[in-house]
Amino acid sequence: MKGKERAELRAEAHHLDPLVHVGVAGATDAVLQTIDDALRTHELVKVAIGRHAGLEPRPVASAMAEALGAEVIQVIGRKVTLYRHAPELWAKPRLVPPWRRA
Repeated sequence: MKGKERAELRAEAHHLDPLVHVGVAGATDAVLQTIDDALRTHELVKVAIGRHAGLEPRPVASAMAEALGAEVIQVIGRKVTLYRHAPELWAKPRLVPPWRRA
């Protein structure tokens, strides 16, 4: 992904609330499945990593992205933004991206 595309997605993600929270158990299969579902329906997803999880956000973000075939858009503090293109969301012409609710 090019830098300009990543910057546009970062700007879009600024207004998003985290859809998934990673707790003490870490990125379990259930958490990855939930993130996968969110990526399938929204393309751009913000994930919060709990403070008490004892996990470093950047390695967790990389592991999640690799497991899900997504890209890490940004990591700020304990918030991770992931993106994975979902062509089925764009099958019908859209005026707004799927992560924005009109």
